[in-house]
Amino acid sequence: MVVELKPRVEAMEGNQQRLEANILLLGAHSVGKSALTVRFLTRRFIGEYGDIESVYSRIERLDGQEVCFNIWDSVQTQDGETCPSITDKQLQWADGIVLVYSICDRRSFDVVRQQLQQIRRSRKPASVPVVIVGNKRDLRRHRSVSGEEGQLLALSQHCAFFEVSAAETYHGVLLVFHRLVDLVRESRALRKNTAGVRGIVRSVSAVFAKKRAE
Repeated sequence: MVVELKPRVEAMEGNQQRLEANILLLGAHSVGKSALTVRFLTRRFIGEYGDIESVYSRIERLDGQEVCFNIWDSVQTQDGETCPSITDKQLQWADGIVLVYSICDRRSFDVVRQQLQQIRRSRKPASVPVVIVGNKRDLRRHRSVSGEEGQLLALSQHCAFFEVSAAETYHGVLLVFHRLVDLVRESRALRKNTAGVRGIVRSVSAVFAKKRAE
């Protein structure tokens, strides 16, 4: 069951603010989305999961700021013919998105390509940061997607990129979520600055319009 959480920034003591980041995990079935989530939240690796869609939360200090991670671990059905759909509700909720594929599964990489296209069609490219993650690096002897392919896709779509193994290491998974929070901060700052510039332009335009009318 998913609890809807809206993005917000809550004031803290001493003018310090808590950043609340809603992070949506997407990808094909059995690529390790839940393993990544649990590894980040608990440092532990669990190999088997049921098909339960949930939102998990974790609070930590990052660069001197308290950050609340709300992670929506989406569940996809085992359908090899179609790309798992992304709902408007998910996209409106998300401050940032992690697209996960298995480096041992070419089809899961194709799903990431298709889901990225859905995201770009639904929202402006700069409005939601995306990190692409190639998981199961510990099984690279069975690799069917090269690291260069993942990097090229990320570069072409202005996304961050990581190859990790949720089974082997905690640090790599930690970097994924921390990098996405950095991108969320940058995205919010950009929107704030853009809104400020637009406000100035409207004010100046109003002044000139008034002078012409006089």
